Amino acid sequence: MVETVVSDKRRQILDAAIRVFARQGFHSTRVSDIADEAGVAYGLVYHYFSSKDEVLNELFSERWSLLLAAIDEADRGGASSREKLEAVAAFIVDSYRHDPELMKVIIVEVTRAANSFGRTHLPEIRQAYDSIAKIVADGQRDGAFRADIDPAFASMSFYGAIEQLLSGWIFELIPGADADFDSAKLLVVEAICGGLEPR
Repeated sequence: MVETVVSDKRRQILDAAIRVFARQGFHSTRVSDIADEAGVAYGLVYHYFSSKDEVLNELFSERWSLLLAAIDEADRGGASSREKLEAVAAFIVDSYRHDPELMKVIIVEVTRAANSFGRTHLPEIRQAYDSIAKIVADGQRDGAFRADIDPAFASMSFYGAIEQLLSGWIFELIPGADADFDSAKLLVVEAICGGLEPR
C-alpha cells in the first residue's frame, strides 16, 4: 500500500512536470512550479528527483523506451519492410495524438536540444535510428527497396519527416484533426518508401 502511494506521488509529479514544461518551457520552469502544479510540497519533488533535469530525463526515457519497444515489435513481425515502417510511423503519430503535451516536451526540449539534453540522450536516439535503418537494410536485401540509398540516410529522412509533422502540429502550422493524423501516417511512409522502392 505504501509502495503504491509512493508510486502515485511520483507519477503525479511527472505528469505535472509535463504540463508545466509544455506550457512554460523547460528553462523557464522552476521546481516550485512543478510542485504547485502537482499540488505537493516543494520538498517532495526533491524526495523523488534531484533536479528538474532529472525529471525531464525520466520523461524522455519513459517515452523513448516505448518507441524502441514499438520499433522492435514491428521488426520482429512477419510484415514487409514497408508495413514495419507504417507501424512505426503510426506509433509515433498516435503518441502525439494521445499525449501532445509530452510529445511537445520531448521534441522541443530533448531531441532538438543538440547541445544539452539531446547530446545526453544520443545513444538512445541513435538506437532508434539504427533500428529503422535495419528495417530499411532488410528491405534492400529482400529487393523491396533500392540498394543505392544508404539505410542510415533513409532512417534519418524517415524520422526527420515525422518530427517535422509533429512540429507542425505542436506549433499549429498544419491542421491537427483526427483525419489529418490518419492521413499523415500513410503519407509520410508513402513519401519515404516511394523514394526507396525500385523504379
